[in-house]
Amino acid sequence: MTAEEVTNEEQNNIPMEGEDITQKKDGGVLKLVKQEGTGTELPMTGDKVFVHYVGTLMDGTLFDSSRERGEKFSFELGKGQVIKAWDLGVATMKVGEISQLICKPEYAYGTAGSPPKIPPNATLVFQVELFEFRGEDITEGEDGGIIRRIITKGEGYTKPNEGAAVEVCLEGSCEGKVFDKRELKFELGDGESLGLPSGVEKALMAMEQGEESLFIIKPKYGYGNTGNSKYNIPGEATLQYKLKLTTFEKAKESWEMNSAEKLEQSIIVKEKGTQYFKEGKYRQASVQYKRIVSWLENESSLPEGEEQKAQALRLAAHLNLAMCFLKLQEPSSTFDNCDKALELDNTNEKALFRRGEALFAMKEFDRARADFQRVIQLYPSNKAAKSQVALCQKQIKEQHEKDKRLYANMFQKFAERDAKTGWLLINKTDGIPKLWYFFDIRT
Repeated sequence: MTAEEVTNEEQNNIPMEGEDITQKKDGGVLKLVKQEGTGTELPMTGDKVFVHYVGTLMDGTLFDSSRERGEKFSFELGKGQVIKAWDLGVATMKVGEISQLICKPEYAYGTAGSPPKIPPNATLVFQVELFEFRGEDITEGEDGGIIRRIITKGEGYTKPNEGAAVEVCLEGSCEGKVFDKRELKFELGDGESLGLPSGVEKALMAMEQGEESLFIIKPKYGYGNTGNSKYNIPGEATLQYKLKLTTFEKAKESWEMNSAEKLEQSIIVKEKGTQYFKEGKYRQASVQYKRIVSWLENESSLPEGEEQKAQALRLAAHLNLAMCFLKLQEPSSTFDNCDKALELDNTNEKALFRRGEALFAMKEFDRARADFQRVIQLYPSNKAAKSQVALCQKQIKEQHEKDKRLYANMFQKFAERDAKTGWLLINKTDGIPKLWYFFDIRT
């Protein structure tokens, strides 16, 4: 069969009918609804959609079917992951809808086709059923904490970074009630001082200029379990923000700065971070200290005599980050930054002490005690470390007693079972079993 035979409407088995859904109205994609969907909501750009489809040539020849495979097909709408006709067609569908899409070559596989099943210049017919769509998860770990629904796609490919100057129109709502509606200009990292939850700044860093999107923000990235009294937001509330990123100017990246600029800017943001810390804005302070690390961590072209200054700034940044994360009750991040600080100064008093605090919070009392004892060894006048050693020993003793009770109960159960089975279980430890011996007392 030739391409001309495939695309010749007079020889088709399938009539060319349906609504032209192309923006140009050039007849490139015709849609015919076979089964109406439910509700009024349509998928948006960036949404993950789940469909079944059957694809045929115009003469009815089947070339692909998800139904035959028995597995739904999913893709992100409007991201160019599928042919143009699909991005256009599925965007017009409701959940439960079944539609026929007749797709001209320029909206399908063009002049090249997709050998061996789809010839060049082929008009294709798809029957598509939409089952589900969901917003795009923009969190790093994809934990569902911030979901984006794009209302209007932005321009370009660049996005704001930490420290970028942004202009944004925002509207925050909770349980259907608008609590915050403003036009703001600020630097990313300063949002907390404006009453914005961390999720809003994370959302802005995922946006393009001119983009307008709706974000569903879970409590972890919103106002947490305490809520916000100013806006009358209860604890554990899910927020909804409509954001329009009017314009932005990116902060200079590390590779865009010479070593002198990095040192100069590091001193400035260190002071900014310290001010935030004094105000109790630990998350904002941490953003500033992270910038110092990103600028100086791998800097290898420092002028003579500046290496020591850069190392001192890096050390201070890691120590201050450790303190911020202690305040934010994130012991794992505290531990990591203390380790980084100790790589720069392996006897640093603050790094050892704060790492001990992090380990204590993580219930690793033996390791915590070792750090506090190291502090006492190096700095005998540190009374706080001596107090922490005593607390660690108390916790270790309590854990030891708890283990003894646990294993004593376990031993009793084994003894009762062995009395019935004829096996004798003997414990050769001081209350916490390490070696067990089994003797058959029936022989």
